[in-house]
Formats: sequence, C-alpha cells, structure tokens
Amino acid sequence: MAEFHTISPEQFDKSPFQTIGKDWLLVTAEKDGKVNTMTASWGGFGVMWGKNVAFIVVRPQRYTKEFLDAQPYFSLSVLGEPFRKELSYLGSVSGRDEDKIAKSGLTVAHEDNIPYFEQAKTVLICRKLYAQPYDPACFIEKELDSKWYPNQDYHTMYIAEIEKILIQ
Repeated sequence: MAEFHTISPEQFDKSPFQTIGKDWLLVTAEKDGKVNTMTASWGGFGVMWGKNVAFIVVRPQRYTKEFLDAQPYFSLSVLGEPFRKELSYLGSVSGRDEDKIAKSGLTVAHEDNIPYFEQAKTVLICRKLYAQPYDPACFIEKELDSKWYPNQDYHTMYIAEIEKILIQ
C-alpha cells in the first residue's frame, strides 16, 4: 500500500495548469457501496467563501455524476504521465457498461470513507459546497457555447472545499 502523508491546501504548490490540464484528474465518488470515476482535465483551485476550494465540471450524461450527486464528498486523484493509458481508458469507457476500475488495474483505497486511487501521487479530499448547471444565456463569448455544447449537454459545475490533501 502506498505511503501518503497529509498537507494543508496552503502547502499545495503544484500548478493547476499542469495538475488539471496536463496530468489530469480522476474524479471519484461512491454510492451504495460502488465506486465510480472519470477523467477530468477541466477545473481549478482557488478560494471561495473564505474556503480553499476545487471546482470541477461534469456533463449530465456521465455516470460519475450520479455518484457525485449522491454523496457530500468526492476525491480528486492525480496520477500523472506514467498512468496516461489508464487515465485515457477511464475517461473513454462508462462504468455503466463494465467494471472499468477493475479493468484499469488501479487500486481503490479510502480516506475517511472517501474513495481514491492508491497509485495517485496527490489526492484531494473534497466536500461539495455548491452545484449548478451551466446556463447558455450566461456565455459572454457565444462561440464557446456552439463549440463545446453542440448537443446542449451543459456541464454542472461543482465547487468543493478541499478538506485534506494526501501526497506521496
């Protein structure tokens, strides 16, 4: 089993552009004893309502959304380049159709009953604070709507307090 230690969000010194946009995240939640995950490369970290937060966006058709909506907590696992093949697979196959976690070869672990991946180099344990579907009327740059949402399957944005960060 991997050896993690805890740091505070203020000690997290990784670039969000690298961590989210290049390394990618696994967004993971549990519902009724079953764990599901999805790959994410959109989101951010910051401060909102006096709390250190992460924000992620999930399309309505993603199976993981059901898991996120069912629980107050989720994790963000950062695995990085050595796991690019597994991350690509987990982002392209639905947990509705197969046990994609088992097929990926990754190992689910738990911190405070919140699932994450043992192979991660960084894990953020997050508690949801806010969720809202994107509203097409709010796009100032209208081309973003037509480019990213031709099927009008607008993401739901989740803002979550980062309660704990585990690093290897």
